[in-house]
Amino acid sequence: MEDSGLLFSRVDNLVIGLAILAIAALTGLFVKYILFRLLDLYNKRESPHLTLSITRHLSSAFTVFLPLLFASFALPTTPFDERQLYTFRRVFELVNIAVFGWILVKVTYVAQDMVQLKYHIEKPDNIRERRLFTQLQFIKRLTIIMIIFITISLILLSFESVKRLGTGMLTSAGIAGIIVGFAAQRSLANLLAGLQIAFSQPIRIDDVLVVENEFGRVEEITLTHVVLRLWDQRRMILPLNYFIEKPFQNWTHTGSDILATVYLYTDYTIPVDELRQELDRILATTNLWNRKVAGLQVTDAKENTVQLRALVSADGSGEAWDLRCLVREKLITYIQQKYPQSLPRLRTELVGEAIQLLGRQQV
Repeated sequence: MEDSGLLFSRVDNLVIGLAILAIAALTGLFVKYILFRLLDLYNKRESPHLTLSITRHLSSAFTVFLPLLFASFALPTTPFDERQLYTFRRVFELVNIAVFGWILVKVTYVAQDMVQLKYHIEKPDNIRERRLFTQLQFIKRLTIIMIIFITISLILLSFESVKRLGTGMLTSAGIAGIIVGFAAQRSLANLLAGLQIAFSQPIRIDDVLVVENEFGRVEEITLTHVVLRLWDQRRMILPLNYFIEKPFQNWTHTGSDILATVYLYTDYTIPVDELRQELDRILATTNLWNRKVAGLQVTDAKENTVQLRALVSADGSGEAWDLRCLVREKLITYIQQKYPQSLPRLRTELVGEAIQLLGRQQV
């Protein structure tokens, strides 16, 4: 009977303790709801960017953190015995470490939002912003990896068995390091290449590149690869060390301005000065031209045609492409309407017997 009474007493204490923890957790959940509800109301009224970012990124983490925090505060008031109290304390300790790491990861996103708020990559001359965002993206991912690594390490080191195992592993760390180094050689090379790209910056976020005969814009730089958004919305995935080891074209390395080139082939009779004036009239009617560079030159002369090059400038790759198409179309139309005799032609000279033979055939 005494054993049964002791068992019922333990069960009663466990139920009461769980009820106390549940009430504490619900209280924390209610506090979280009130807190973020007030932040939502404040955001709708004032539109502050910091609290908007906090609400967006930290809401899920605090849904777990605050109930867990209130339950941890209520744990000493529960009627648990020593063994039960130790078990709950250990569980709360481990979960608290994991949730705190989760919060730190989300804080990095809040910091990124604050930097992006100050520097706008959408503006035309954005080389400073692209340089900063490239470094920020790499540092953010490296910080997240370090937070996750430290969080997992703290959780594992809280177990005595893992501590003893770690002491033994230190003696073989040199051999293990060599093995891991050979196994992860490519990954480490990519990581070092990412570090080099982040600070030497041969490429940046939103740079316009020509890689493997493909034209595209840098959309994302991760710790292992680069995502290039091509002109037709396809994505080209390249490892980071590609941009360290192989040549490629970067059209926006020193600035966002791009020169657009249009080549035309005409007859020798084309009036170049009038065509140059027509180019000026075309550029004056469009906002695609940034009014920095405009010129028309004869760049080559072959046996049947002359090569004309129109060189114009635009603020970005998209504008440069549209401007190139516009200038080409307008100049061809102008030549067709005003100087059709100056379109490319093939000349044939008939002499001697060929002329006599042609005359006989006509008779």
